[in-house]
Amino acid sequence: MKKAYYLLLIVFFGCSKNPEDLKQHLSGYWEINEVTLSNGTKKVYNVNETIDYINIDKDTVGFRKKLKPNFNGTYQTSKDVEHFVFKIENDSLNLYYKTPFATWKETVLHASKDKLQIMNQNKDLYLYKRYTPITID
Repeated sequence: MKKAYYLLLIVFFGCSKNPEDLKQHLSGYWEINEVTLSNGTKKVYNVNETIDYINIDKDTVGFRKKLKPNFNGTYQTSKDVEHFVFKIENDSLNLYYKTPFATWKETVLHASKDKLQIMNQNKDLYLYKRYTPITID
């Protein structure tokens, strides 16, 4: 049943959009909303201390960085950054990461102005929403 669920997600999201069109929505600040592991376990994130900043540098290169938002609209960050190369393969937009510690692949299933869905090589599904800064006057 779980395999059918993931296959349906891949078919629905993978075929419903041109992978080239997904790239235009990747850059920006993203907040994790929910993760569904390949075994069906779901984790909902109501509050996040960090957000992901994704930036596309060139035609096929980008990076992801973790940021900690401050109440005054600024961000704290470490110097750690995960660079990726993206490729369109078999009608999918794939991100290939390589750090000194690991190498992995993620597939962008859906990317829009407000939502991002990514599946990793373990078949874990990550749902993000566009981050909106909280400002306190």
